[in-house]
This record gives sequence, C-alpha cells and structure tokens, in this order.
Amino acid sequence: MSRPMVAIVGRPNVGKSTLFNALAGEKISIVQDFPGVTRDRIYADITWLDNQFTMIDTGGIEMESKDVMLSHMREQAEIAIDTADVILFIVDVRQGLLDADFKVADMLRKSHKPVVLAVNKVDNFDKFMADVYEFYNLGIGDPIPVSAASRLGIGDLLDEIVKHFDKDSLEIEEDERPKIAIVGKPNAGKSSIINKLLGENRVIVSDIAGTTRDAIDTEVKYNGKEYVFIDTAGIRRKNKIKEELERFSIIRAIAAVERADVVMLVVNAEEGITEQDAKIAGIAHERGKGIIVCVNKWDLIEKDDKTIYKYTRDVQDVLSFMPYAQILFISALTGQRINKIFEQIETVIQFQNLRVQTGVLNEIVTEATAMQQPPSDKGRRLKIFYTTQVAVKPPTFVIFVNDKELMHFSYTRYLENRIRDAFGFTGTSLKFIIRERKDK
Repeated sequence: MSRPMVAIVGRPNVGKSTLFNALAGEKISIVQDFPGVTRDRIYADITWLDNQFTMIDTGGIEMESKDVMLSHMREQAEIAIDTADVILFIVDVRQGLLDADFKVADMLRKSHKPVVLAVNKVDNFDKFMADVYEFYNLGIGDPIPVSAASRLGIGDLLDEIVKHFDKDSLEIEEDERPKIAIVGKPNAGKSSIINKLLGENRVIVSDIAGTTRDAIDTEVKYNGKEYVFIDTAGIRRKNKIKEELERFSIIRAIAAVERADVVMLVVNAEEGITEQDAKIAGIAHERGKGIIVCVNKWDLIEKDDKTIYKYTRDVQDVLSFMPYAQILFISALTGQRINKIFEQIETVIQFQNLRVQTGVLNEIVTEATAMQQPPSDKGRRLKIFYTTQVAVKPPTFVIFVNDKELMHFSYTRYLENRIRDAFGFTGTSLKFIIRERKDK
C-alpha cells in the first residue's frame, strides 16, 4: 500500500518550510527570512492518527519571474503538483491577499487536485481572523488559520488534509507480480533498459498508465514469469525538465519507490556514481526496498583488468550506507548482461521474503555476543535476552535487551553483519527494533 503524497506550495517567503518542519517534527528545510531559500524540494513521512503520507516541500512559485533560479523553482513545484494527491496551498496573513496568490490559485485549479488552503502566521486568532476571511476571495475553499512558528492550528490542518485521501484506492489489493522501479538521473538510460528488455524477450506488452501518479508501468515476461517495470521517466514533462536540474528525479523516485518491491538504480558509467544517485538510493533504503545498482553504458568505457574493481569500489564508497546493494555492469545499447537483471531481481525478492527460525537466529546472536562483548557504560553492560524476526519486506527483527541506551548503533551494525554472514540477505536492507525487558 503506497502512501498518499501532499505537496506544499505557495509564493516565496510565506512560511512553507517552517510549516513543513512543524509537521515533520524536525528541522529539515532551511528556513531564512528572505525569499527563495528552499531550492530543493525535500520530503518527509508523516503520521496523523491512522493516516500515513509523504509531504513534499517545494520552492516558492514566482509566476512571472524571468530569473533562472525562480523559474526552475516554479517548474519544480509544478512537478510536485502533478505528482501529489493533495495540495497544501500556503498564504501569509501578514502580507495579505496579493495578486501573486491569485495566479498560484489559478494554476492549482487547473491541476484538478484537492487543495487545502492554509493561512500562515496567525499567531493570535482573535486579532487576525478578519484578515483570514479575506482569503475566501481565492475561491478554492475554506481558509484554515495556522501559525507554523507557534504550532497553532496544526491539528485542524492535518484533519482537513487527510479528509481528501482516497481511502478506497489505498485499500486496493495490488497484484502479486514483482514490481521493479527504475530510478536514476535523467540521462542514465532508464527507458533504454526497458526497451531492451522488451526487445530481447519479444513479448506483447501494454503501456498502461500507472495506477498512481503518471509513472509508466510496462509488463515484461521472462522465463514464463511476469514482471512490472515502473519507469519514472514517464512522469517527465516534455521540454520542461533540463538535465542539469537533477533534483527533479527525487520527486519521481519517491512516487515509484513507494509502489515497488525492488528498486533498480541506473547509473551512467560515463559520469560515474554521484551524490544525486546516493540521494535516490537513500529513498529506497529508508523504505526497506530491495535494491540493485545497474551501471549502464558499460560498453562506452575503456577498460583494463582493474576497471571493474575501481567502479565497484566507487559505487560502494558513495553508497556506504547500503553495503548490501547488488551491482551489475550493463549496456542497454548492446544488451550486455541485460538478462542478469532478472536473476538479480529473483535473488533480491527471495531475500526480501526470507524468514529465519527464531532458534537459529538466537544461536547466531549468542555466538556473535561471545565473539565481541556487548558495550557497557558506568559499570552496566548490555544484555541481549532474545531476538526474533517479526516481518518481511524488509526483514525486520526485534531484539530484547536490558537497557536500550546501551545498544549503540555500531553494535546493532555488528549484529546485522553477523546475521548477513549467516543468511545472506543479498540486496535488501534489514530493520532492527530494540525493545527493553527488565532482568528477571
């Protein structure tokens, strides 16, 4: 089940990032007192009551600006609007209703998406309510007074947002075919890989509009099994997205990754792996998806006996937070190792769904703690009582200990490595939940 997406939009300097940070519960966006600071859209997963959704923070929309950066930010916001299920439109009660607000409202009306109107900087409801009513003139619904800085009215705002989620579509049982999201920077060759997969296997396919958010779903049959490839290039707007605007790939990646079982990160071999690739891979890692790194255009690289080792090391350095990622060197143009993709997908899915018996798991953990003593602090040592696996996709383990504070990140990583040594878990992240239980 994928999370709904909510995009925050509005003119520069109306407090979008401050509100985003208040909703996300931590300081994620850069907040300054001058317009145009939030240049990259940033996202956060938010839970309100029984609803989970992803919120996207965008740069401010300047409808008429000829400034290159501001026009890029406008395009960025348009992508967020296209991708979102609900749009949160922020205006500023202190600046009042401006002509620019009407222009943004016109743009939002054309999207035919549900819009929630939030009037920000209402620090005193009695003082500012008359000014709030002025925003009814925008003609896009009831204005909701909030103060992001003082965290006033946030609950009412969230209640209004979740009302617009399509509960029926969220409950639809998805089919059992493996879904593979192809993500990466615009020039990496994502669509070329899908075209090659189709050509090599000579199957009848249908390009069906993705069930959500305009990604293109392509059905591919290989060795009698059907796979659904989600090509994020499908969300691209013609003549809108220039290759240097790499941040656009983040929003497309979030939507595709949500629906996928396995994520294929496509890297351009000529460029090498970049920090932008790492950001996209990080989305898959955070959401516990299986991951395969495909270094494409491998035919264009001059090689010697050390080339593949150097590239592998570069990928592992940039993606050091996910050492489990599988790396394939391919060419969509020549078809080199293209069919290896299916082998890797099957391997990753197998480990995503692997369940380890509790008895065997505790033997591994006991052996690991004997080899490397758990950490201690002020004479009190960490004790691990019991470990059990509670979920798959991703494999999730609960570790019962005497004191959660003593379970350092480094020791959790050590136990993860021992579990991987024993069971593999190739291509999938592992999730650990630490629970406290008192000594008997």
